[in-house]
Amino acid sequence: MKKRINQSTLTFILNGVSILTLIFMGVALFANSHIRTLLNSANEERFNLTYNANRFMNGSAYLTNEVRAFAATGEQEHYDNYWREVNELKNRDLGVSAMQEIGITDEEQNMIDDMFSLSNELVPLEEEAMNQVKAGDRESAVRYVYGSDYSSAIAQINALKDQFLTALDTRTKERLDDLNYQAAFIRQVMSLALILIAAIQLISMLITNRRVLRPVVAVRDQMGEISNGNLSADFSLEPDTSEIGMLVASIHETKRELKKYIQDIDHKLAQMAQGSMDVTIGSDYRGEFLPIQNAMRQIVESLNHALSKISITAERVSTESEHMASGAETLSNGTVRQASAVQELSASIQEISSQVDRTSKDADDARHASGEAAKQLEICGQKMESLSSAMSDISKASNQIGGIIKTIEDISFQTNILALNAAVEAARAGEAGKGFAIVADEVQDLANKSSVSAQDIAELIENSMELVRYGSSLTTDTTNAILTVVSSAQKSTQLVDRIAESAQYQSQSLKQLTQGMEQISEVVQTNASTAQESAQSAKELHQQAEELKISVHKFRLKQ
Repeated sequence: MKKRINQSTLTFILNGVSILTLIFMGVALFANSHIRTLLNSANEERFNLTYNANRFMNGSAYLTNEVRAFAATGEQEHYDNYWREVNELKNRDLGVSAMQEIGITDEEQNMIDDMFSLSNELVPLEEEAMNQVKAGDRESAVRYVYGSDYSSAIAQINALKDQFLTALDTRTKERLDDLNYQAAFIRQVMSLALILIAAIQLISMLITNRRVLRPVVAVRDQMGEISNGNLSADFSLEPDTSEIGMLVASIHETKRELKKYIQDIDHKLAQMAQGSMDVTIGSDYRGEFLPIQNAMRQIVESLNHALSKISITAERVSTESEHMASGAETLSNGTVRQASAVQELSASIQEISSQVDRTSKDADDARHASGEAAKQLEICGQKMESLSSAMSDISKASNQIGGIIKTIEDISFQTNILALNAAVEAARAGEAGKGFAIVADEVQDLANKSSVSAQDIAELIENSMELVRYGSSLTTDTTNAILTVVSSAQKSTQLVDRIAESAQYQSQSLKQLTQGMEQISEVVQTNASTAQESAQSAKELHQQAEELKISVHKFRLKQ
């Protein structure tokens, strides 16, 4: 990693230089203000010194002018003005005091003292001249004030005045020139400081733009690409030891880590999508990516656990569906055979019903014949043979009905067993066998009803057989006791009536039995159809279970 000065250090140096320059600028401004104050004070001092010097000189000149005017005119006003200046206005004294208060040099003070000395020497002479004017000797006074001695003294005073003003003006002007030079120098220093500050700010702006703003904009754009999921976007900045360089290094490291995580997750998910569930989730994730790693590990474990259970369940479902398909096929075959047997039984019962109808008709005919037995005793012997034959047929039919009832009981027993087997297979099939269990219950209920009906028919047939045997006995007795038929004709008629009623009852019962057998036949046909559908569903369930097992076996699970 290249070494480069930190942006914070560089900014601190530039800002420090700027601050120092600003402080220096502040000091220069303060010095300039102080020089300005001194300059103003010097100008004011020069003005005041010049003013008071002129006041002093004007006061001296005023006294000279008033003395000469009083000597020339003799007017009292000039005299009063002279003494008001000397005693009241005192411009000379006030001007000197003001100059001394402001500050003058010793040389200047000596000049003032010399002027005061010369002026004071003239005061007695001027006073004498004014007294001469008052005494009326104006010519002497004029001669004195305009004489050579007085004029020479005035000339000396004026020469000192000019020398004083020149020295004062030279001194104050030098002071002002020095202050103006200092002010100009400070202004130049301030201009240089401003130029330095502007240069530093320009350098700081360029450095900030080049080393801070441009990298920050590049970092912003790169982070925008990262936020949009584009980790392959070009990022030309190189890391270094500066803050921006360290940030760039962090972005490069972040992109490498994100690419590593995404590639690892993509590889693992691709293996899982191809059916490989025995992938191993590593432990090299860091920070906030640890929950993703843990979640992937949990997903793999959960899928392995779930698919293992599905595989085991698929094996069991396949085995059970195969058993169920076999049982359903067996049940379907049995139900078909049962339907065939029920159809045969129904045909037999219909035949029995027709025979019972004929028996009922014959019994009815016998009842009518017994009413005429007394009249037909002659032909009774012939009819008794026919009656014996008919009773023999009834006995045979009754025996056949007994065999049919046995067959019905066997069918009921076999149907009950099949219903129990179907219930057991439906229970083993679980949720898939609920509908089949309901069908098995209905078949078992019908089998129970068939058994009960068969028992009722057996009782009826037993009664009929007893009646037939009883009728046969009566026929035999009638044959043996034909001679006593006349006395027993009434009893025989009653017995024939009872036989006719029983035959009618048997006919009605057989009709009900026929209807029941038709219903049983319909139910058995429905059961046969349902059993065939159940067998087909069981086969499809077995096929689906095999496909599920094949699909689950495509996944390679952890052992």
